[in-house]
Amino acid sequence: MVLKVGDPAPVFSLPDGKGNIIHLAELKGKRVVLYFYPRDNTPGCTKEACSFRDSYSDFQEKDVVVLGVSTDDAKSHEKFTTKFALPFPLLTDVDGQVATAYESYGLKKFMGKEYIGISRNTFVIGPDGTIEAIYKKVKPEFHAKEILEALV
Repeated sequence: MVLKVGDPAPVFSLPDGKGNIIHLAELKGKRVVLYFYPRDNTPGCTKEACSFRDSYSDFQEKDVVVLGVSTDDAKSHEKFTTKFALPFPLLTDVDGQVATAYESYGLKKFMGKEYIGISRNTFVIGPDGTIEAIYKKVKPEFHAKEILEALV
């Protein structure tokens, strides 16, 4: 099954770096930007997280919840969040089940090597719980601005 705009967003409950459980169902009524990224503290992922951080007040003005997801553990997320003063939660999807549900986890290739990991994809989930937009293989530095410009 391929996710597309208009489909119900796969529901999930994941812990953030502090151990708080974030339930997508509890965010119904709000727009959610759910972005998947490969690893904490890597160059591209840092650029992407800082891009969301730098635009965070604009997302708040539009009443949009921003959530980052990777397979890193809570300790890694907390260090990354503190180091870069990220004002939004990073969720821990250690086994990749949520990323798999969002078609953002699987075989990747880098410098001739194959491995399993998270793809840099973003989903905008509407207040009704349906997918409003899908961004695949995004450019980390400018992605937050790209989403903000598309939000109505």
